[in-house]
Amino acid sequence: MKRPVFLTASILILGFSTFASASERPDHFKGKSANTLKEAVINFSEHNAKLEEILTKKNLTPEELYNVHQLTYTLEKALKKINEEFVELAETLEKVHVASETADAETAKNQGLRYLETARQVIK
Repeated sequence: MKRPVFLTASILILGFSTFASASERPDHFKGKSANTLKEAVINFSEHNAKLEEILTKKNLTPEELYNVHQLTYTLEKALKKINEEFVELAETLEKVHVASETADAETAKNQGLRYLETARQVIK
């Protein structure tokens, strides 16, 4: 009876310490920077393709897990930039929406063109 209790306690302690250290872990890789939406989309596409190539294998080797880990740094940076740009894109689209409701043709056109310029960097 003592052995299962000890084992359960050990697992819980290990689990909590792993959780705590995961939030305090240092960065291992820098990842590719994404200073523009265009860079972010390119990095996102290229690194997702690399990730897919690795993850479609039946079993992952330690080296492949290392590569997945390394890819995630660039993917995280790309997603951060994409999310930042999309918040702004949504705000621009809202300006177009309001301008179209209020018959403000100049704002609808100017903000609409601004919206499309950014949107086309993601979808053509």
